[in-house]
Amino acid sequence: TDKQPKVKPDIASLLHVGQELIVQVFKEQFGNKGARVTTHYSLPGRWIVYMPCADYVAVSKKIEREGERARLKTLGEQVRTGEEGLIIRTVSEDEGQEAIESDLRLLRRQWEAIQSKAERTNAPAELHKDLSIVQRFIRDAFTPEQDELIIDTESQVEEAIAFLEGLGVSRPSVRLYKGAEPIFNAHGVQEQLERDFARKVWLKGGGYIIIDHTEALTVIDVNTGKYTGGSNLEETVTQTNMEAASEIARLMRVRDIGGIIIVDFIDMERDEHRKEVASVLEQELKQDRTKSYIVGWTRLGLLEITRKKVREEKTLVP
Repeated sequence: TDKQPKVKPDIASLLHVGQELIVQVFKEQFGNKGARVTTHYSLPGRWIVYMPCADYVAVSKKIEREGERARLKTLGEQVRTGEEGLIIRTVSEDEGQEAIESDLRLLRRQWEAIQSKAERTNAPAELHKDLSIVQRFIRDAFTPEQDELIIDTESQVEEAIAFLEGLGVSRPSVRLYKGAEPIFNAHGVQEQLERDFARKVWLKGGGYIIIDHTEALTVIDVNTGKYTGGSNLEETVTQTNMEAASEIARLMRVRDIGGIIIVDFIDMERDEHRKEVASVLEQELKQDRTKSYIVGWTRLGLLEITRKKVREEKTLVP
């Protein structure tokens, strides 16, 4: 027999006026669009994302080795209980069971605290928010074995050390910056930020890109500028476009550009060159923690991309 299509219940049959429930903000207000909320709760940790009601285990797609994916999925199934769900994060690759279980215990306690606070708090109220910017950076990007964390505020140094020790790092690589010059200036960060967030961004080869934002989409225009390399025009254009593709992927991450992105590369005559440029962009986007998708070339020769627009800090409110 043919399967009958699922009929979504009317919202009035699920909720009523005055009812209190816990929701999580998963997409911030943007332009004239309000914030989006969900009851599919998720709490990110260092090694996993904990979903108290999801009832499944998933492994990051960026972990490509099938044997490692199978190991982590089996590990996730072993440590979860009841209706708990887990997403095994990319950094968990080759990590042992102890780290995963430690993360899970911490996130369980967070969820229990959220539920406890909801029971004794009148709505509306904030029940939980994500970690501070220092803690989020450590959780998501910092690797104590390879990096040193330099901070210019003593209280944040203490916060970083305490957080790292809580993660089991015995000798946190954290240093207080005491220079007279602002820390961003001393390490060249300010100069790089000004370059990366300018409307016009120069490429190393002499070309440049222009980035314009609208409420509906972001438009990126690529130009040869001062680039004179290559033995012919097609080669010059292709090389500029490939360099631009790599830089565009990086700037999408740095600026957190989301939604619809249209790239107007310099016109190329050969299909194989267009494929090369799209391939460079696709490879660079694999480094992005936020999901991106290259839709393809339009009839006018524009490359269409979509990138998930989310809020970095999640908040739970009843």
